[in-house]
Amino acid sequence: MNRTAEKFGYPGTLVAEWSRWLVLLRPAQPTLGSLVLVCREPATRFGAISAEAAAELREAVAAVERALGELLRFDKINYLMLMMVDPDVHFHVIPRYASVRRYADEEFADACWPGPPDLTRGAPLPEAVASQLARDLRSALAAARG
Repeated sequence: MNRTAEKFGYPGTLVAEWSRWLVLLRPAQPTLGSLVLVCREPATRFGAISAEAAAELREAVAAVERALGELLRFDKINYLMLMMVDPDVHFHVIPRYASVRRYADEEFADACWPGPPDLTRGAPLPEAVASQLARDLRSALAAARG
């Protein structure tokens, strides 16, 4: 597996996978439900992914949006492809919320709404919340792929 996936906790953070893409629960959560979508191919430029990976990306993104929408009811969703530190092709998937969300008996606010997300503000979720969110996302993503 590539270093970017490993940096974001693979395989422990894995919530869904396709033949060419992994969906990982982002360890530091700038907003509730933040994910990392990592290409499994050895590509360090978006233009270098295969046609098959590009086609599969559409399927993965559609499933992610359905799952996050049903589970957390985001208002907007941001995809950030930065690749400044982690060179493998990947996106940070940041659901955005205009109002506080309640999940697992805790409240979560999007501190940067309506501006751009700040990835440096991300913090790990409490272990019980992270475990529940990972389970719920696995289930929601499996259903979204249906």
